Amino acid sequence: MNTLLPVAKQFASTVTEITPLGNGLINDTYLVATPSVPFVLQRINRTVFAAPEQIMANLITLNRHIAQKTGTSVKLQIPEILKPLDNRTFYQDQNGDCWRALSFISDSESVETIGTISDAEQAGFALGHFHRLVSDLDPVLLHDTLPGFHITPQYLKHYHQVLPLSDQPKNRYCAEFITRLQPIADDLEAAKQQGLLSLRVIHGDPKLNNFLFDKHSKKVISIIDLDTVKPGLVHYDIGDCLRSCCYSADPVGFDLAICAALLKSYLSEAGAFFTEHDYHYLYPAIRLIPFELGLRFYTDYLQGNRYFKVAEPEQNLQRAAGQFRLCESIIAQEPAIKRLVSQLQNKVVSC
Repeated sequence: MNTLLPVAKQFASTVTEITPLGNGLINDTYLVATPSVPFVLQRINRTVFAAPEQIMANLITLNRHIAQKTGTSVKLQIPEILKPLDNRTFYQDQNGDCWRALSFISDSESVETIGTISDAEQAGFALGHFHRLVSDLDPVLLHDTLPGFHITPQYLKHYHQVLPLSDQPKNRYCAEFITRLQPIADDLEAAKQQGLLSLRVIHGDPKLNNFLFDKHSKKVISIIDLDTVKPGLVHYDIGDCLRSCCYSADPVGFDLAICAALLKSYLSEAGAFFTEHDYHYLYPAIRLIPFELGLRFYTDYLQGNRYFKVAEPEQNLQRAAGQFRLCESIIAQEPAIKRLVSQLQNKVVSC
């Protein structure tokens, strides 16, 4: 706490306790207790986010846009920005580290795995509601805080550049899986270039633990970790959310029942702006995102774990293999997933 106290006191005159919060792989996050209300303190990872001012500008634009909507139409709390003593949007310490403070969503909790079908429905609702809230926000008003993020062909190109230079031991399963699946890497980007999929505002990282559930009602009341809010394809969000929520372990597999509940709830909110092409590319998105994340994990492993935090040297290799096995399970269930999408599309269109 002693090293963090000077930073925390840039946002509150009296600080009583500072404790680690969450298990994010990018930023360092802490809960700061004060005599009045607690707040969230984060050190922005400059290796990942080279321009913190752009992140904060996006959050201001997002908060302002949602604040303009009527209270009853907004069913998610978006964390508020707390300004430091110098009245900027973040604080930069003597080491050049950038810190920001956000309001803490009280009586809430995040979960790491789906416990019930209701949890899946809530996650789907929250992502769909977020997409609906920002569906009328022009994406050109937002900075691209992570150029190249979710652009799978670029990750694949980088992998091929890293592979011959790496002194890490190669994993046969991961390397062969990438070789076999690399033709799918361009599925969504090609559709975007052809004008089949539209650029919209996306969350960028809607994995399950970025939804906050009310401790009492068990309903999602907030969506957090908004650093990656940017222009993009909503399919990246949908695919990533399903990748996170539908993952089952021992053995690794894709849970189709959870997928059905989540997608149904998502489309009840976002189906209004979905096109024929949006539906068509749902399955490719569901298949692509675990492949992409596995590719990123494996590349980072080959480079010596520079990007994702690890507890031990082989962790990114293990993460990569898990995502590839999840992708295999999705491919094995392709006919069932496509039937589900078709049924949901018919239901939404007929309503």
